[in-house]
Amino acid sequence: MTSVPMSLAALFCFFTALAFAMYGTPVAARAAVRFGIVDVPDRRLKQHSHPIPYLGGLAVYGAFVLTMALVFDFERRVLGLLLAGAVLVLLGLIDDFGVLGVWPKFLGQGFATLVLIKSGIAIQIAALPDWANLVLTVVWIVGMTNAFNIIDIMDGLAAGTAFVAGIFLLIVAIANGQASIVMMTATMMGSLLGFLRYNAFPARIFLGDTGSLFIGMMLGALAMIGKYDRVNPIGYLTPLLILAIPVFDTIYVMTLRAVKGRNPFRGSPDHFALRLRKLGLGVPAVTGITWLAGLALGALGLLNLSLDRRASTILVIGVVSALAVAGAALARVRT
Repeated sequence: MTSVPMSLAALFCFFTALAFAMYGTPVAARAAVRFGIVDVPDRRLKQHSHPIPYLGGLAVYGAFVLTMALVFDFERRVLGLLLAGAVLVLLGLIDDFGVLGVWPKFLGQGFATLVLIKSGIAIQIAALPDWANLVLTVVWIVGMTNAFNIIDIMDGLAAGTAFVAGIFLLIVAIANGQASIVMMTATMMGSLLGFLRYNAFPARIFLGDTGSLFIGMMLGALAMIGKYDRVNPIGYLTPLLILAIPVFDTIYVMTLRAVKGRNPFRGSPDHFALRLRKLGLGVPAVTGITWLAGLALGALGLLNLSLDRRASTILVIGVVSALAVAGAALARVRT
């Protein structure tokens, strides 16, 4: 599609992935029920009223891959993304069967990150030495992969948050004329929206680790290879604003678990979304607030692209401070 205008190619990618996901998600749900791959409520973290099928992630991944197969030439970076995505989908699928521990998951995520690096997908900050860029790449990809896995605790929360973040990654890519990132982001957004048709409250299917790990890795990679410092020399902080919601929840729950002397890698009802539920808000209200917060933070991310170094630093410190205050207030809510 190299001769097709970028906007038309992006629309084709979006609606093709949307159609694949809307068709594939019910199929994945039926398969999950047939083979007993369901999430059984435990009334602690999982408070849905009846078992919900997993495997929604397979529908998202399938829609993404099928659309890319129709549109993209399989050059090095595209193949790297597809292979890394396949690694995480297999990893998540095994984990959805409940037979994978924490450290094998990290090892698999590290392998997927290595695939990305070998295919030329890595952080490249000119002011840093190569080894520092590689360390940041590993931390960023593994961190984002787990961040979306951690935030996936409520109907529509992870997929909707990912879709909102995709809007701003798409705008940045369009502004920079990065056609491949535009089309891949549009493809991911179509896949997510088609899945959300069945995952929004009341959810009929969940992402499972299969989907949350793949989405986190993909958005982390797409954010990482964008261009952010054309005007602002520290504009590379913009992805932290665009993806602030999952980053915040990850740091938040791990901090609270550590303060309480709990294993930071073991599930607990410390998520900000579950604390909002304890305040009496319904699931649609919590997800709506989260999506609106994501829109606001994404808009600040776009603003950050045009600021100077001093204003950018003030903006980022202000956002971090606001999130810290909000987290401290929610920490008082009994779970």
